[in-house]
Amino acid sequence: MQREEWYHPGIMKSKFPCLVPLLIVFVACVFVSPVFSQSTNSASKHAVVLHAARLLDIESGKIITPGEVLVQDERIVEVGSSVKRPPAAEVLDLGDTTLMPGLIDVHVHLFLHPGAEDLQTVEESVPQRTISALLAARDDLMAGFTAERDMGTEGAGSADTAVRNAINHGAIPGPRLRISGNAVDILGGHEDAIHYNPEQHVLSNATYANNAAEIVSVIRQQVKEGADFIKVYETGPDALRDGHFSTPFQYTEAELRAAVEEAARTGKHVAVHATGEPGTLYAARAGVVSIDHAYYLSDETMRLMREKQIFAVPTFAIAEYFADHAASPAQAEREHRMQDFHAQEFRKQLAAGVPMAVGSDVGPFPHGTQALEFNLMVKYGMTPLAALQAGLLNGAKLLGWQDQIGALKPGYLADIIAVPGNPLADIGALQKVSFVMKGGVVYRHDHD
Repeated sequence: MQREEWYHPGIMKSKFPCLVPLLIVFVACVFVSPVFSQSTNSASKHAVVLHAARLLDIESGKIITPGEVLVQDERIVEVGSSVKRPPAAEVLDLGDTTLMPGLIDVHVHLFLHPGAEDLQTVEESVPQRTISALLAARDDLMAGFTAERDMGTEGAGSADTAVRNAINHGAIPGPRLRISGNAVDILGGHEDAIHYNPEQHVLSNATYANNAAEIVSVIRQQVKEGADFIKVYETGPDALRDGHFSTPFQYTEAELRAAVEEAARTGKHVAVHATGEPGTLYAARAGVVSIDHAYYLSDETMRLMREKQIFAVPTFAIAEYFADHAASPAQAEREHRMQDFHAQEFRKQLAAGVPMAVGSDVGPFPHGTQALEFNLMVKYGMTPLAALQAGLLNGAKLLGWQDQIGALKPGYLADIIAVPGNPLADIGALQKVSFVMKGGVVYRHDHD
Protein backbone atom coordinates (compact mmCIF):
# COMPACT_ATOMS: atom_id res chain seq x y z
CA MET A 1 0.00 0.00 0.00
CA GLN A 2 1.43 3.34 -0.98
CA ARG A 3 1.69 6.08 1.62
CA GLU A 4 -0.49 8.41 -0.47
CA GLU A 5 -3.46 6.12 0.01
CA TRP A 6 -3.73 6.92 3.70
CA TYR A 7 -1.73 10.08 4.28
CA HIS A 8 -4.01 13.11 3.98
CA PRO A 9 -2.34 16.48 4.61
CA GLY A 10 -5.74 18.15 4.67
CA ILE A 11 -6.65 16.24 7.78
CA MET A 12 -3.80 17.84 9.65
CA LYS A 13 -4.68 21.36 8.57
CA SER A 14 -8.43 21.27 9.13
CA LYS A 15 -10.05 22.72 12.23
CA PHE A 16 -12.60 20.18 13.48
CA PRO A 17 -15.19 21.08 16.12
CA CYS A 18 -14.24 17.86 17.87
CA LEU A 19 -11.66 15.14 17.48
CA VAL A 20 -14.03 12.30 16.61
CA PRO A 21 -13.51 12.60 12.83
CA LEU A 22 -9.74 12.61 13.32
CA LEU A 23 -9.89 9.58 15.54
CA ILE A 24 -12.00 7.72 12.99
CA VAL A 25 -9.53 8.57 10.24
CA PHE A 26 -6.58 7.58 12.43
CA VAL A 27 -8.07 4.21 13.37
CA ALA A 28 -9.08 3.51 9.78
CA CYS A 29 -5.75 4.54 8.31
CA VAL A 30 -3.34 3.08 10.82
CA PHE A 31 -5.02 0.01 12.25
CA VAL A 32 -7.09 -1.26 9.33
CA SER A 33 -4.54 -0.71 6.56
CA PRO A 34 -3.19 -3.88 4.89
CA VAL A 35 0.40 -2.90 5.71
CA PHE A 36 -0.28 -2.59 9.41
CA SER A 37 -2.28 -5.82 9.45
CA GLN A 38 0.68 -7.49 7.81
CA SER A 39 3.10 -6.01 10.32
CA THR A 40 1.17 -7.05 13.40
CA ASN A 41 0.84 -10.58 12.04
CA SER A 42 4.52 -10.75 11.13
CA ALA A 43 5.94 -10.65 14.64
CA SER A 44 8.44 -13.46 14.50
CA LYS A 45 8.22 -16.21 17.08
CA HIS A 46 10.39 -18.35 14.84
CA ALA A 47 13.49 -17.93 12.73
CA VAL A 48 13.37 -15.76 9.62
CA VAL A 49 16.02 -15.72 6.91
CA LEU A 50 16.23 -12.64 4.71
CA HIS A 51 17.88 -13.28 1.34
CA ALA A 52 18.84 -10.62 -1.21
CA ALA A 53 21.27 -10.12 -4.06
CA ARG A 54 23.50 -7.93 -1.87
CA LEU A 55 24.16 -6.92 1.74
CA LEU A 56 25.95 -3.79 2.97
CA ASP A 57 28.56 -4.24 5.69
CA ILE A 58 28.46 -0.64 6.90
CA GLU A 59 31.60 -0.83 9.03
CA SER A 60 33.91 -2.20 6.35
CA GLY A 61 32.10 -0.46 3.52
CA LYS A 62 31.93 -3.70 1.54
CA ILE A 63 29.05 -5.24 -0.37
CA ILE A 64 28.52 -8.95 0.32
CA THR A 65 27.07 -10.96 -2.58
CA PRO A 66 24.60 -12.51 -2.08
CA GLY A 67 23.45 -11.31 1.31
CA GLU A 68 21.56 -13.12 4.03
CA VAL A 69 20.48 -12.33 7.59
CA LEU A 70 19.13 -14.80 10.12
CA VAL A 71 16.68 -13.18 12.54
CA GLN A 72 15.33 -14.77 15.70
CA ASP A 73 12.57 -12.87 17.47
CA GLU A 74 13.79 -9.23 17.62
CA ARG A 75 17.52 -9.83 17.15
CA ILE A 76 19.99 -10.63 14.40
CA VAL A 77 21.62 -14.05 14.88
CA GLU A 78 23.86 -14.40 11.82
CA VAL A 79 24.92 -12.31 8.82
CA GLY A 80 26.79 -13.35 5.66
CA SER A 81 26.51 -14.55 2.10
CA SER A 82 24.89 -17.71 3.43
CA VAL A 83 23.42 -18.27 6.90
CA LYS A 84 22.01 -21.27 8.73
CA ARG A 85 18.41 -22.20 8.05
CA PRO A 86 16.93 -23.61 11.26
CA PRO A 87 14.07 -26.09 10.93
CA ALA A 88 10.82 -24.37 9.94
CA ALA A 89 12.63 -21.10 9.29
CA GLU A 90 10.68 -18.65 7.15
CA VAL A 91 12.69 -17.50 4.13
CA LEU A 92 11.95 -14.11 2.56
CA ASP A 93 13.61 -13.71 -0.83
CA LEU A 94 13.90 -9.99 -1.50
CA GLY A 95 15.37 -10.43 -4.96
CA ASP A 96 17.63 -7.86 -6.62
CA THR A 97 17.98 -5.60 -3.59
CA THR A 98 20.58 -4.66 -1.00
CA LEU A 99 19.99 -5.49 2.66
CA MET A 100 21.20 -2.75 5.00
CA PRO A 101 20.52 -1.36 8.48
CA GLY A 102 17.38 0.68 9.05
CA LEU A 103 17.90 4.39 8.42
CA ILE A 104 18.37 6.90 11.26
CA ASP A 105 17.27 10.56 11.21
CA VAL A 106 18.59 12.49 14.20
CA HIS A 107 16.63 15.71 13.53
CA VAL A 108 12.89 15.33 12.92
CA HIS A 109 9.74 17.17 13.95
CA LEU A 110 6.88 14.69 14.18
CA PHE A 111 4.51 17.44 15.32
CA LEU A 112 4.98 19.61 12.22
CA HIS A 113 3.69 19.22 8.66
CA PRO A 114 3.99 21.29 5.47
CA GLY A 115 2.29 24.67 5.63
CA ALA A 116 2.61 27.80 7.72
CA GLU A 117 4.53 26.53 10.73
CA ASP A 118 3.54 29.38 13.05
CA LEU A 119 -0.16 29.03 12.20
CA GLN A 120 -0.36 25.25 12.63
CA THR A 121 1.14 25.48 16.12
CA VAL A 122 -1.47 28.10 17.05
CA GLU A 123 -4.57 26.80 15.25
CA GLU A 124 -4.26 23.05 15.83
CA SER A 125 -4.93 21.56 19.25
CA VAL A 126 -2.35 19.38 20.96
CA PRO A 127 -4.60 16.27 20.58
CA GLN A 128 -4.96 16.98 16.86
CA ARG A 129 -1.22 17.53 16.49
CA THR A 130 -0.53 14.32 18.39
CA ILE A 131 -2.66 12.33 15.94
CA SER A 132 -0.75 14.01 13.10
CA ALA A 133 2.51 12.98 14.81
CA LEU A 134 1.38 9.35 14.94
CA LEU A 135 0.74 9.42 11.20
CA ALA A 136 4.09 11.14 10.60
CA ALA A 137 5.88 8.45 12.61
CA ARG A 138 4.26 5.77 10.48
CA ASP A 139 5.26 7.64 7.29
CA ASP A 140 8.88 7.74 8.43
CA LEU A 141 8.96 4.07 9.37
CA MET A 142 7.50 3.01 6.02
CA ALA A 143 10.24 5.03 4.30
CA GLY A 144 12.86 2.96 6.11
CA PHE A 145 13.62 5.18 9.11
CA THR A 146 13.64 2.78 12.04
CA ALA A 147 15.12 5.23 14.59
CA GLU A 148 14.77 8.99 15.01
CA ARG A 149 15.41 11.89 17.37
CA ASP A 150 12.42 14.24 17.69
CA MET A 151 13.89 17.72 18.11
CA GLY A 152 11.06 19.48 19.89
CA THR A 153 7.27 19.35 19.68
CA GLU A 154 7.02 23.05 18.78
CA GLY A 155 4.53 23.95 21.48
CA ALA A 156 2.96 20.54 22.09
CA GLY A 157 4.82 20.07 25.39
CA SER A 158 5.51 16.48 26.36
CA ALA A 159 3.02 14.96 23.90
CA ASP A 160 5.95 13.21 22.21
CA THR A 161 6.37 11.14 25.37
CA ALA A 162 3.01 9.53 24.64
CA VAL A 163 3.96 8.90 21.01
CA ARG A 164 7.28 7.31 21.97
CA ASN A 165 5.64 5.14 24.62
CA ALA A 166 2.86 3.98 22.30
CA ILE A 167 5.46 2.92 19.73
CA ASN A 168 7.53 1.16 22.39
CA HIS A 169 4.47 -0.73 23.61
CA GLY A 170 3.64 -1.87 20.08
CA ALA A 171 0.33 0.01 20.00
CA ILE A 172 1.25 1.97 16.87
CA PRO A 173 3.91 1.61 14.17
CA GLY A 174 6.81 4.03 14.22
CA PRO A 175 10.57 4.40 14.61
CA ARG A 176 12.48 4.01 17.85
CA LEU A 177 12.41 7.49 19.32
CA ARG A 178 14.53 9.74 21.45
CA ILE A 179 12.34 12.71 22.39
CA SER A 180 12.87 16.14 23.97
CA GLY A 181 9.41 17.60 24.62
CA ASN A 182 9.38 21.36 24.11
CA ALA A 183 12.67 22.99 23.20
CA VAL A 184 14.17 25.60 25.55
CA ASP A 185 14.32 29.25 24.47
CA ILE A 186 14.77 32.79 25.80
CA LEU A 187 12.10 35.47 25.92
CA GLY A 188 12.00 36.98 22.43
CA GLY A 189 14.05 34.10 21.09
CA HIS A 190 14.00 31.98 17.96
CA GLU A 191 10.56 30.37 18.53
CA ASP A 192 8.83 33.09 20.53
CA ALA A 193 5.93 34.11 18.23
CA ILE A 194 7.61 37.46 17.66
CA HIS A 195 5.54 38.35 14.59
CA TYR A 196 2.21 38.39 16.44
CA ASN A 197 0.40 41.20 18.22
CA PRO A 198 1.96 41.18 21.72
CA GLU A 199 -1.43 42.02 23.25
CA GLN A 200 -2.72 38.63 22.08
CA HIS A 201 -0.09 36.85 24.21
CA VAL A 202 0.51 34.12 21.65
CA LEU A 203 2.51 31.39 23.33
CA SER A 204 6.06 30.54 22.38
CA ASN A 205 6.67 27.24 20.59
CA ALA A 206 9.37 26.58 23.17
CA THR A 207 9.62 26.81 26.96
CA TYR A 208 11.10 29.99 28.44
CA ALA A 209 14.33 29.90 30.42
CA ASN A 210 16.12 33.24 30.77
CA ASN A 211 19.03 32.38 33.06
CA ALA A 212 20.90 29.39 34.44
CA ALA A 213 18.51 28.84 37.34
CA GLU A 214 15.50 28.84 35.04
CA ILE A 215 17.27 26.49 32.62
CA VAL A 216 17.85 23.99 35.43
CA SER A 217 14.20 24.24 36.50
CA VAL A 218 12.91 23.71 32.95
CA ILE A 219 15.19 20.72 32.39
CA ARG A 220 13.98 19.10 35.60
CA GLN A 221 10.38 19.56 34.49
CA GLN A 222 11.09 18.10 31.06
CA VAL A 223 12.88 15.10 32.51
CA LYS A 224 9.90 14.57 34.82
CA GLU A 225 7.63 14.56 31.77
CA GLY A 226 9.70 11.93 29.98
CA ALA A 227 12.32 13.73 27.88
CA ASP A 228 15.25 11.58 26.70
CA PHE A 229 17.42 14.64 25.98
CA ILE A 230 17.17 18.44 26.03
CA LYS A 231 16.85 20.63 22.92
CA VAL A 232 18.07 24.23 23.31
CA TYR A 233 17.77 27.11 20.85
CA GLU A 234 21.16 28.83 20.91
CA THR A 235 21.09 31.13 17.87
CA GLY A 236 18.81 33.14 15.57
CA PRO A 237 17.74 34.95 13.48
CA ASP A 238 20.34 34.30 10.77
CA ALA A 239 21.67 36.75 8.18
CA LEU A 240 23.99 36.40 5.19
CA ARG A 241 25.30 39.68 3.77
CA ASP A 242 28.13 39.94 1.25
CA GLY A 243 29.22 36.40 2.11
CA HIS A 244 29.35 37.14 5.84
CA PHE A 245 27.13 34.97 8.06
CA SER A 246 25.90 36.35 11.39
CA THR A 247 23.46 35.21 14.06
CA PRO A 248 23.00 36.38 17.68
CA PHE A 249 23.59 33.91 20.47
CA GLN A 250 20.83 33.29 23.01
CA TYR A 251 22.62 31.67 25.95
CA THR A 252 26.09 32.38 27.31
CA GLU A 253 28.65 29.62 27.61
CA ALA A 254 28.05 29.51 31.39
CA GLU A 255 24.29 29.10 30.87
CA LEU A 256 24.80 26.31 28.36
CA ARG A 257 27.24 24.65 30.72
CA ALA A 258 24.59 24.74 33.43
CA ALA A 259 22.19 23.02 31.04
CA VAL A 260 24.73 20.35 30.10
CA GLU A 261 25.60 19.67 33.74
CA GLU A 262 21.97 19.43 34.84
CA ALA A 263 21.11 17.08 31.97
CA ALA A 264 24.18 14.96 32.74
CA ARG A 265 23.03 14.60 36.35
CA THR A 266 20.33 12.23 35.09
CA GLY A 267 22.41 10.70 32.31
CA LYS A 268 21.03 12.89 29.52
CA HIS A 269 22.50 15.18 26.87
CA VAL A 270 21.85 18.62 25.41
CA ALA A 271 21.47 19.22 21.67
CA VAL A 272 21.44 22.75 20.30
CA HIS A 273 19.95 24.56 17.36
CA ALA A 274 23.02 26.62 16.51
CA THR A 275 23.86 28.01 13.11
CA GLY A 276 26.93 30.20 13.69
CA GLU A 277 29.38 32.00 15.93
CA PRO A 278 29.75 32.72 18.76
CA GLY A 279 26.84 30.49 19.79
CA THR A 280 28.35 27.38 18.22
CA LEU A 281 31.62 27.96 20.09
CA TYR A 282 29.77 28.41 23.38
CA ALA A 283 27.92 25.14 22.72
CA ALA A 284 31.10 23.24 21.89
CA ARG A 285 32.88 24.54 24.98
CA ALA A 286 29.88 23.63 27.15
CA GLY A 287 29.95 20.05 25.87
CA VAL A 288 26.68 19.57 24.01
CA VAL A 289 26.15 16.29 22.16
CA SER A 290 25.31 17.84 18.78
CA ILE A 291 25.25 21.18 17.00
CA ASP A 292 22.33 21.09 14.61
CA HIS A 293 22.31 23.14 11.37
CA ALA A 294 25.93 24.33 11.84
CA TYR A 295 25.94 26.73 8.90
CA TYR A 296 29.18 28.31 10.05
CA LEU A 297 31.79 26.96 12.49
CA SER A 298 35.02 28.72 13.40
CA ASP A 299 38.33 26.88 13.32
CA GLU A 300 38.31 26.68 17.12
CA THR A 301 34.76 25.33 17.19
CA MET A 302 35.65 22.67 14.63
CA ARG A 303 38.74 21.73 16.64
CA LEU A 304 36.69 21.30 19.79
CA MET A 305 34.00 19.29 18.00
CA ARG A 306 36.62 16.95 16.58
CA GLU A 307 38.34 16.64 19.96
CA LYS A 308 35.14 16.08 21.95
CA GLN A 309 33.36 14.12 19.20
CA ILE A 310 30.46 16.57 19.07
CA PHE A 311 28.33 15.86 16.03
CA ALA A 312 27.37 18.41 13.40
CA VAL A 313 23.94 17.79 11.86
CA PRO A 314 23.76 19.83 8.63
CA THR A 315 19.99 19.55 7.80
CA PHE A 316 20.31 20.38 4.10
CA ALA A 317 16.93 18.92 3.09
CA ILE A 318 14.84 21.53 4.88
CA ALA A 319 16.71 24.40 3.24
CA GLU A 320 16.33 22.73 -0.15
CA TYR A 321 12.58 22.44 0.39
CA PHE A 322 12.22 26.06 1.50
CA ALA A 323 14.18 27.25 -1.54
CA ASP A 324 12.02 25.19 -3.90
CA HIS A 325 8.77 26.32 -2.23
CA ALA A 326 9.59 29.96 -1.52
CA ALA A 327 6.78 32.50 -1.56
CA SER A 328 8.65 34.80 -3.95
CA PRO A 329 11.63 34.74 -6.32
CA ALA A 330 13.53 37.02 -3.94
CA GLN A 331 12.98 34.62 -1.04
CA ALA A 332 13.99 31.66 -3.20
CA GLU A 333 17.19 33.48 -4.13
CA ARG A 334 17.97 34.14 -0.44
CA GLU A 335 17.38 30.47 0.43
CA HIS A 336 19.62 29.29 -2.40
CA ARG A 337 22.40 31.68 -1.36
CA MET A 338 22.19 30.39 2.21
CA GLN A 339 22.28 26.78 1.00
CA ASP A 340 25.32 27.51 -1.19
CA PHE A 341 27.10 29.14 1.75
CA HIS A 342 26.20 26.19 3.99
CA ALA A 343 27.53 23.70 1.41
CA GLN A 344 30.79 25.64 1.13
CA GLU A 345 31.24 25.61 4.91
CA PHE A 346 30.22 21.94 5.09
CA ARG A 347 33.16 21.04 2.87
CA LYS A 348 35.47 22.92 5.27
CA GLN A 349 33.97 21.02 8.20
CA LEU A 350 34.56 17.69 6.46
CA ALA A 351 38.16 18.64 5.77
CA ALA A 352 38.60 19.58 9.44
CA GLY A 353 37.36 16.17 10.59
CA VAL A 354 34.15 17.36 12.28
CA PRO A 355 32.01 14.28 13.12
CA MET A 356 28.78 14.24 11.10
CA ALA A 357 25.37 12.73 11.70
CA VAL A 358 22.36 12.77 9.38
CA GLY A 359 19.31 14.83 10.28
CA SER A 360 16.82 16.28 7.82
CA ASP A 361 14.61 18.63 9.92
CA VAL A 362 11.63 16.86 8.32
CA GLY A 363 8.19 18.12 9.34
CA PRO A 364 7.95 21.42 7.49
CA PHE A 365 8.41 19.18 4.42
CA PRO A 366 6.57 15.83 4.04
CA HIS A 367 7.44 13.02 6.40
CA GLY A 368 8.72 9.91 4.66
CA THR A 369 10.68 11.87 2.04
CA GLN A 370 13.74 12.77 4.11
CA ALA A 371 16.15 10.23 2.58
CA LEU A 372 16.89 13.19 0.31
CA GLU A 373 19.26 14.35 3.09
CA PHE A 374 21.70 11.58 2.14
CA ASN A 375 21.64 12.71 -1.51
CA LEU A 376 22.43 16.28 -0.52
CA MET A 377 25.28 15.33 1.81
CA VAL A 378 26.83 13.41 -1.09
CA LYS A 379 26.13 16.29 -3.48
CA TYR A 380 27.92 18.70 -1.16
CA GLY A 381 31.05 16.69 -0.52
CA MET A 382 30.68 13.28 1.14
CA THR A 383 31.13 9.91 -0.51
CA PRO A 384 28.06 7.64 -0.37
CA LEU A 385 29.83 5.39 2.15
CA ALA A 386 30.81 8.33 4.37
CA ALA A 387 27.22 9.62 4.31
CA LEU A 388 25.87 6.17 5.17
CA GLN A 389 28.36 5.73 8.00
CA ALA A 390 27.44 9.19 9.32
CA GLY A 391 23.77 8.30 9.17
CA LEU A 392 23.98 4.80 10.60
CA LEU A 393 27.07 4.43 12.80
CA ASN A 394 27.21 8.03 14.05
CA GLY A 395 23.42 8.24 14.24
CA ALA A 396 23.33 5.21 16.52
CA LYS A 397 26.01 6.77 18.76
CA LEU A 398 24.17 10.08 18.93
CA LEU A 399 20.98 8.32 19.97
CA GLY A 400 22.85 6.28 22.58
CA TRP A 401 22.04 3.01 20.80
CA GLN A 402 25.49 2.04 19.58
CA ASP A 403 25.93 -1.75 19.74
CA GLN A 404 22.16 -2.07 19.25
CA ILE A 405 21.32 -0.51 15.88
CA GLY A 406 23.08 1.04 12.88
CA ALA A 407 24.77 -2.14 11.59
CA LEU A 408 23.83 -5.69 10.64
CA LYS A 409 25.67 -7.71 13.26
CA PRO A 410 24.83 -10.68 15.50
CA GLY A 411 23.16 -9.52 18.69
CA TYR A 412 21.95 -6.24 17.19
CA LEU A 413 18.27 -5.42 16.95
CA ALA A 414 16.78 -6.62 13.66
CA ASP A 415 16.19 -3.17 12.15
CA ILE A 416 16.70 -4.00 8.47
CA ILE A 417 15.66 -2.46 5.17
CA ALA A 418 16.10 -3.39 1.52
CA VAL A 419 16.75 -0.96 -1.33
CA PRO A 420 17.16 -1.54 -5.08
CA GLY A 421 20.61 -1.51 -6.59
CA ASN A 422 23.77 -0.65 -4.71
CA PRO A 423 23.56 2.39 -2.39
CA LEU A 424 27.35 2.79 -2.52
CA ALA A 425 27.02 3.43 -6.25
CA ASP A 426 23.71 5.31 -6.13
CA ILE A 427 22.78 6.93 -2.82
CA GLY A 428 19.38 7.72 -4.36
CA ALA A 429 18.45 4.07 -3.75
CA LEU A 430 17.59 5.09 -0.17
CA GLN A 431 14.56 6.92 -1.55
CA LYS A 432 13.18 3.64 -2.95
CA VAL A 433 12.93 1.42 0.14
CA SER A 434 10.95 -1.74 -0.62
CA PHE A 435 11.25 -3.68 2.66
CA VAL A 436 11.21 -2.56 6.28
CA MET A 437 11.77 -4.71 9.36
CA LYS A 438 12.05 -3.23 12.84
CA GLY A 439 12.81 -5.43 15.82
CA GLY A 440 12.07 -8.54 13.77
CA VAL A 441 8.63 -7.32 12.70
CA VAL A 442 7.97 -6.76 8.99
CA TYR A 443 6.23 -3.43 8.40
CA ARG A 444 6.69 -3.19 4.65
CA HIS A 445 7.30 -5.80 1.97
CA ASP A 446 6.69 -4.66 -1.60
CA HIS A 447 6.06 -7.65 -3.85
CA ASP A 448 6.68 -7.59 -7.59
